[in-house]
Amino acid sequence: MATAQLSHSIKIHKTSKETVFPSQITNEHESLIMVKKLFATSISCITYLRGLFPESSYGERHLDDLSLKILREDKKCPGSLHIIKWIQGCFDALEKRYLHMAVLTLYTNPKEPEKVTEIYQFKFKYTKEGATMDFDSSSTSFESGTNSEDIKKASVLLIRKLYILMQNLGPLPNDVILTMKLHYYNAVTPHDYQPPGFKEGVNSHFLLFEGEPVNLQVGLVSTGFHSMKVKVTTEATRVSDLENNLFQENSTTEIAHQGLDFDEEEEECNNHEEAAVAEVEEVAACVLL
Repeated sequence: MATAQLSHSIKIHKTSKETVFPSQITNEHESLIMVKKLFATSISCITYLRGLFPESSYGERHLDDLSLKILREDKKCPGSLHIIKWIQGCFDALEKRYLHMAVLTLYTNPKEPEKVTEIYQFKFKYTKEGATMDFDSSSTSFESGTNSEDIKKASVLLIRKLYILMQNLGPLPNDVILTMKLHYYNAVTPHDYQPPGFKEGVNSHFLLFEGEPVNLQVGLVSTGFHSMKVKVTTEATRVSDLENNLFQENSTTEIAHQGLDFDEEEEECNNHEEAAVAEVEEVAACVLL
């Protein structure tokens, strides 16, 4: 498993009006581009709407009637530069079909990184034809082999749900530290592999929440080559005003396997083992209000 870290405090330009996702997906290369963009868009959405980085760290893109803020290189904000490096490291692992799970974790005490305040989990699967990006959802699921229009609809719905969730969550603590941990499919991943921007870290077997956690399943997108699944775990006090019909909820006091989603069949779980954790140095960041 790999891990990266950065510290931050919370303050929640228009560029070109380029579209976000490719217009069609007919082969594995186009699918990979789609999944990369969906992952990067999701991370950008989370960091922007949770107020982790300043406005200058984002450009603007459009998805149907949605105006999205996408992370871009901002030399004035080292934290956002590190997030971009993490995303690029995930791209490398996706290209090689090694990446099983990317877990973005927020915590407040650098001496207790296992005591978390929010988790964002991205789970990836690869079909015989290629890979899929799967967002946790019982109500939004498009099976492999669907056409490009269906994939786009699923992707737009996923981003809309993520935006609704981020806009309705209660505020984070003023000072938080971000860590990204990567988990691999060990059957195909070289023992010494770590993507750019990551290094081997120490595995721990569980994460603890400071308060009462709630798991929110966001959605799933499958291209026929790749799938991506996203689940958010946050403190129950932050979701009091959320419409329960949009997101499945359940609570837990301990998140096993560092927040990994092992709710699939047991056979899949047995085939996946935790890989090394990759880490990067902490970077100052602030939550913008």
